[in-house]
Amino acid sequence: MPQAHKKPPSVFITGASSGLGAALARHYGRQGAVLGLCGRRADALRQVAGGLNAHCFVADVRDAGAMQAAAAEFIAQAGVPDIVIGCAGISVGALTAEAADLPVFQAVLDANVMGLVHTFHPFIAPMRAANKGVLCGIASVAGVRGLPGGGAYSASKAAARAYLEALRLELKSAGIAVVTVSPGYIETPMTHVNPYPMPFRMRADAAAAAVARLIAKRRPERIIPWQMAIVAALLRCLPRALYDRLFEHAPRKPRGLPT
Repeated sequence: MPQAHKKPPSVFITGASSGLGAALARHYGRQGAVLGLCGRRADALRQVAGGLNAHCFVADVRDAGAMQAAAAEFIAQAGVPDIVIGCAGISVGALTAEAADLPVFQAVLDANVMGLVHTFHPFIAPMRAANKGVLCGIASVAGVRGLPGGGAYSASKAAARAYLEALRLELKSAGIAVVTVSPGYIETPMTHVNPYPMPFRMRADAAAAAVARLIAKRRPERIIPWQMAIVAALLRCLPRALYDRLFEHAPRKPRGLPT
């Protein structure tokens, strides 16, 4: 008896106009998935969506109303998605001592933490009613320990990991999986400005494939690649005094207002 073909998933992705989000769109698009691609740049979204079965939504994850409208429109057009991936984020250096960096802290925390909340909130009730679905949040290995010059980013990713863990427990009985993926360095426009070595750097397409595998397996939490998971485990174990000595003068991400 011939084996039934598995229906391609429907996937809603934020941060889809570049980097990992765009790579995820192409990865799922090759499977024939129905895509909801959300980002702030209409031209870039259209370029990513070319040749794919995609609906594009120009919205900022920091805007709760815009995300609710995008989610409602996608559900009306394509039904309740099987997978929602919160991939949008801001990575930029910031210093608490600098008054000019205070709005940078706000922007990073709003995008990287509240952006996940705004992304997932509109889909939870429909997914709960369908008793299915996966919510995947992209955190970062930078959330394992605080990095000098990257206080905003490290804090936002540590908060994202804790938020996603809480959400996973809240939704477990509803049949909705919550997957936390914390990448190391990925070759994207976000990392091209980093003025320091980036060990175990992944290509965006390889990282997207790894994220998709974790989603398919509904893994609660993983750091990718596996080499960076070992580094993160070692960093967690470092005594505070030794960590301070090793990282106090570590190279720092350039400061600047996020675009």
